[in-house]
Amino acid sequence: MITTTHPFAAIILAAGKGTRMKSDTHKVLHPIAGRAMLEHLMASVAELQPERTAVVVGAGRDQIEAAVGARATTCLQEPQLGTAHAVQQAEGALADFAGDVLVLYGDVPFVKAATMRAMLERLHGDDSPAAVVLGFEPADPLAYGRVIADDAGTILKMVEYKDADEGERATRLCNSGLLAARSEDLFALLARVGNDNAQGEYYLPDIVNIAIADGRTCAVITAESADEVAGINSRAELAAAEARWQAARRLQAMDDGATLIAPETVFFSWDTEVGRDVTIEPNVFFGPGVVIADNVLVRANSHIEGASLASGVKVGPFARLRPGTVLGENSFIGNFVEVKNAVLGEGAKASHLTYLGDATIGAGANIGAGTITCNYDGYFKYKTVIGPGAFIGSNSSLIAPVTIGADAIVAAGSAVSRDVAPGELRMVRAEQLVKDGWADRFHDAMKKKKAAEKKG
Repeated sequence: MITTTHPFAAIILAAGKGTRMKSDTHKVLHPIAGRAMLEHLMASVAELQPERTAVVVGAGRDQIEAAVGARATTCLQEPQLGTAHAVQQAEGALADFAGDVLVLYGDVPFVKAATMRAMLERLHGDDSPAAVVLGFEPADPLAYGRVIADDAGTILKMVEYKDADEGERATRLCNSGLLAARSEDLFALLARVGNDNAQGEYYLPDIVNIAIADGRTCAVITAESADEVAGINSRAELAAAEARWQAARRLQAMDDGATLIAPETVFFSWDTEVGRDVTIEPNVFFGPGVVIADNVLVRANSHIEGASLASGVKVGPFARLRPGTVLGENSFIGNFVEVKNAVLGEGAKASHLTYLGDATIGAGANIGAGTITCNYDGYFKYKTVIGPGAFIGSNSSLIAPVTIGADAIVAAGSAVSRDVAPGELRMVRAEQLVKDGWADRFHDAMKKKKAAEKKG
């Protein structure tokens, strides 16, 4: 936990319409690595233990309020008149708060907790800056607003690109829009921001120039990389952010001792846990809630979510593990096997072409190809229990609720609807009917009929 030495509140701006997304889902709720970008940001904020969190909402208000719940106060900005105006909407929510305020953007999800802390700590430097701006140095500064500062990080001027002269445009330090200030300074300065600009809006960076004009000091610190403060406004930018996140996560997995045969084809979720000496073959997708212990093999083209894999487990290729799957040590799930809400004991295996849903499978049990746990009657789900050492023959249907005892054998092709006692053999098949010579006579008759049709 990265804590701060002074109490602070976070204001997250999320009132924009996000029209470039062309989506009914609010922009900041679009996921990266299976987690909404707003949730990525709020998790980083939560590491610092803020006293208050306020989210400024506008379009899609109901969606944001449902997402944040009781974790934050929502403040409505309507109409939307710029970033300074947006921050002002949180003044009421922080009326009785005296401390630092960190202003963040819901569509800038990957600001690190350590960076936020550095901004807040700089606010309490010996020069007591009125505001601290987070700057960044992109490979191409494009049309970003510039931060004109001296070598000590004291801001001389904030300037929009369109208003900058040639020398100012040559400055590579750009404004991310993120800012920290004491609450009493922030709202007093905001009250003085005007909208005499081409857009007729109230811009948050203007408080820096106002403070400087008052003779106050303002400071800038620089983000580690431009990626940390990259905003996401379109589907293409969302995809680019996903790609950057995945690339970093793959490197982390390999640095932590996992082998990725084709790293660029493996996709992790935000909370995937991967142990040491894990091997992941190409084209594997991890959804949320996956925990993988040491010495696990995940073979190609497998899809895994909400599952726990113990040491020595082997999965795939072409396996699907759904939420609630728990695989015990050295168990095996083979090709074209789907598992949902099921627990496999140590050494249990289902090698191919099987569905195991709502089931408990004992240690060492063997599930034959084509086996299905029939867990749903159209209205309710039921459980199948398979004891340790049991052997389920191929193409069997286990009609839940049903229990197969320890060391029992279910003969291939059986449809089992009643419990099987330990050590019992259960065979549920129709009696075979044999008609000697019938197939030969059938083939002869069909061949004669076909020949007659050709002559006709």
